[in-house]
Amino acid sequence: MKKYAFLLLFILLQGLYLQSNAQKSAIPPLGVCTSFENDSLLHAAGFAYIEESARKILSPAVPDSTFERQLARIRKMKMKVETCNLFMPATIRLFGKEADEKVILGYVDSLMQRAKIAGIKIIVFGSAGSRKLLDGQDPVQSKKELIAISRKMAEVAKKYDRIIAMESLNTSEDNFMNSLKIVTDVAQQVNHPNFRLTVDLYHMMKEGEDPKDILKAGPYLVHCHIAEKEGRRAPGTNKEDFKPYFAAMRQANYKGRIMIESGWKNMAEECKPAFTFLSEQLNEVYK
Repeated sequence: MKKYAFLLLFILLQGLYLQSNAQKSAIPPLGVCTSFENDSLLHAAGFAYIEESARKILSPAVPDSTFERQLARIRKMKMKVETCNLFMPATIRLFGKEADEKVILGYVDSLMQRAKIAGIKIIVFGSAGSRKLLDGQDPVQSKKELIAISRKMAEVAKKYDRIIAMESLNTSEDNFMNSLKIVTDVAQQVNHPNFRLTVDLYHMMKEGEDPKDILKAGPYLVHCHIAEKEGRRAPGTNKEDFKPYFAAMRQANYKGRIMIESGWKNMAEECKPAFTFLSEQLNEVYK
């Protein structure tokens, strides 16, 4: 009996050990939204990912020769580029009289094709210029049109096994999709596995949103941006506390990355302290 009791205890302790390791590995990896030119600097600071501009490297407006040259550079990087922001140019409107579905879907198709070639899985959908309400546009009708075109864009993304991840922007940047609650409702109505959400903690803090709003968005969250509320600076500049948001993300079983999208006065001096500061707060929440 003692032998079996010992064996049972061993199995229990082993399970707890594996569970502990799994919890540690669940800490989201960190990256920075910036040019791939900063690869060596940010890698040395501890970051694992860079998020580039879709308009810079994936847009159909980028010549094939430039795309191939940039792709070769990305493939030699120490860090990974698996996400891009700056999805749609302001010249392409997504709803209203100015919207041209053929142009929209043609642009998305070309961009997603390049994203697949480059190994970039997630395209962040902020793009306020494309989705702001213009004078005289009805919010209710505009939302219906935005949901309809988003569903069609998601079908294009599905064709290339890519994901569009809509994010909310604060009211100083966007007069329409300016809260996590709103974009969560859009994602629910689009109801497509290739249309998900980016939670941007800077925009949430600017709008005074409750961290608990992350829980409702949880099933759709695939990506995260972060910066301090004060001056949109790098984490650690003003020692702002992100832990309530991280706790909500953990409760929502968030599995994605956390990417710093901030201004830098001196990236070379600020990036390592930013990495350390975020890592400490994440370790407190995920320990």
